[in-house]
Amino acid sequence: MLSVTVTLNSGHQMPLVGHGLWKISNDTIADHVYNAIKAGYRLFDGAADYGNEVEAGQGVARAINEGLVKREELFIVSKLWNTFHEKERVEPICRKQLKDWGIEYFDLYIMHFPIALQYVDPAARYPPGWFFDGITPTDIRQSKATIRETWEAMESLVNLGLTRSLGISNFNCASILDLLRYARIRPATLQIEHHPYLVQKPLVKYAQSEGITVTAYSSFGPQGYVEMDLEHAVKTPHLFQHPVIKEIAEKHGKGAPQVLLRWATQQGVAVIPKSDTQAMALENLDAKGFDLTEEEIQRIDKLDQGLRFNDPWIYFGCLPIFT
Repeated sequence: MLSVTVTLNSGHQMPLVGHGLWKISNDTIADHVYNAIKAGYRLFDGAADYGNEVEAGQGVARAINEGLVKREELFIVSKLWNTFHEKERVEPICRKQLKDWGIEYFDLYIMHFPIALQYVDPAARYPPGWFFDGITPTDIRQSKATIRETWEAMESLVNLGLTRSLGISNFNCASILDLLRYARIRPATLQIEHHPYLVQKPLVKYAQSEGITVTAYSSFGPQGYVEMDLEHAVKTPHLFQHPVIKEIAEKHGKGAPQVLLRWATQQGVAVIPKSDTQAMALENLDAKGFDLTEEEIQRIDKLDQGLRFNDPWIYFGCLPIFT
């Protein structure tokens, strides 16, 4: 299956549909990545915070060693965690993550949150998570690193050949406006929570108008958060069962996940869903194999409730970055 790509403002090609690696266990992710490559996936979206980059890299190495794919045919994404925002921390942690993956460069390296937390030595605890002591939910300690300091350190990673493109995640419009005033290298992508319950159309349109490719995470809405026992996710109707989504899926002879992904990709938004089975992986990869009508897109848009699931304020009662 051919991989449909978009051209980033950095000049590099990025697959429109990738595979997310959040919450895939360490003991299964190597096989998961290997099988996804066999199925046709070329983009893998990882992060320091996911704690599974070593094993993900093992899956990549196996596929390369068996001749299934070449490194240059893959698009490997990782993210800078909040505790490494000081300028002197950025390059060392990026190099560690590359070593974990077993590769020489990232195709895209993203600032995970516009939040700087106090440094935690990887030798002491890795990934460090949100809590300074690793245990207490109220022990969230901010550092004084600015977004500008962090971004300029990330720009040096491009000069060093450690990443080909840079991106941002969980930024609002005001944060992007500020970043673009001084960025020597503009962010190539903006990764945001994006699904029919959280459409964020003004943010998407603004980023795209600035030449920034938008990537959606949590494309299936509450599904990934129900297993975390997040209260409002548990109480929210599952998008796979929503009458509007089911009706459109039946009309096109597709599954509900494919409709949700096509709703995004047809509007130029890249997607990185996690696939629990090989069958679902193949279905998700086909998220550009049909077209929705403009009326269908508008019907899905109208499901918007401004309902966000991935939010430090919801988790910890602090850092309300989306307000």
